[in-house]
Amino acid sequence: MSVLKAAIIGGGHIADQNHLPALAKLPDRVKVISICSRDIHKAQALADKHDVPFAYDNPDDMYRSEGKPDIVINCTANNLHYPFTMQALENGCHVFCEKPPAMNAREAREMADLAKKKGLALAYNFQRRHAPEYTTLKNYHALGNLGDIYHIKANYLRRRGIPGWGNFTNKTIQGGGALIDLGVHILDLALGLTGYQQPAHVLANTYDFIGKTGGKGLKGAWNPATFEVEDACFAHLSFPGNVSIALSTSFALNMEQEETINLEIFGTKGGAKLFPLSVHTEIAGELADIRFPYLTDVDAQLENTTAFLDLCDGKQANICDGEQGAILQSIIGQIYQSAANQ
Repeated sequence: MSVLKAAIIGGGHIADQNHLPALAKLPDRVKVISICSRDIHKAQALADKHDVPFAYDNPDDMYRSEGKPDIVINCTANNLHYPFTMQALENGCHVFCEKPPAMNAREAREMADLAKKKGLALAYNFQRRHAPEYTTLKNYHALGNLGDIYHIKANYLRRRGIPGWGNFTNKTIQGGGALIDLGVHILDLALGLTGYQQPAHVLANTYDFIGKTGGKGLKGAWNPATFEVEDACFAHLSFPGNVSIALSTSFALNMEQEETINLEIFGTKGGAKLFPLSVHTEIAGELADIRFPYLTDVDAQLENTTAFLDLCDGKQANICDGEQGAILQSIIGQIYQSAANQ
């Protein structure tokens, strides 16, 4: 198996702290040869830090030079996921893109279709799929122990967690707020337990009361005058077969905990809570709770990067691929549309 050449597009925190360290742990499968950022000084500094041979400030130059990769890791802002992914696919590169997939359903569908047409791998970095609690729960469910899952409560909530840096409150760049930044993670997990299908009905509400009013922040100070996105989103998704997901996500909500991330799953034979993992069922005619105290921590980013490389090699992989990304982005759009109609 040949070692694949990789390029990073986008020279920010996620590239520096997540992707480059994970790629460095897989030297027998991949080698990073290029860093590309619109700021050449930023690209060069990141290349020097991680011992990457080439730095560029223009992807066109990269694709025409000896720094042309087999794989592109797209770490750009949300509004740039689509153009840089499409460009990479047109240049014959597999693409591992940061979440969310795109700004809207049309973009995500075009990305998935182009990848399929060219026979290239396209996937998104929803690394929470590799949490040991989630993989154990999926294995437990595959044995039939939960029966048919008919409802999931999916929560990713922050009390006062509006980011006070970057473009998180800029709708033009981000495409949305709490839903597109946080909610997508927990929605991906919920969809993974219910067959990753399109909902038949979506009812949603979004709010921006705290974001536009201001107040104490736990992740830096934000400017309420320029707050353009939702600080909270609540959605009920109904799927064929009488299956439902209740999604709750927030940057800012007047609640007790600083942050809560969880799934609660309800099935015909048993239910479960994800963090910490517990199963609630009936054994020998008695109600019983099952705990999993010996789960081993994993490097979720490393696992997801490995899954992407497996996908590039044509193997089955536990990863949000182009098709699932298109479904996810479509649901995000339906949630925002429903909220706009309220």
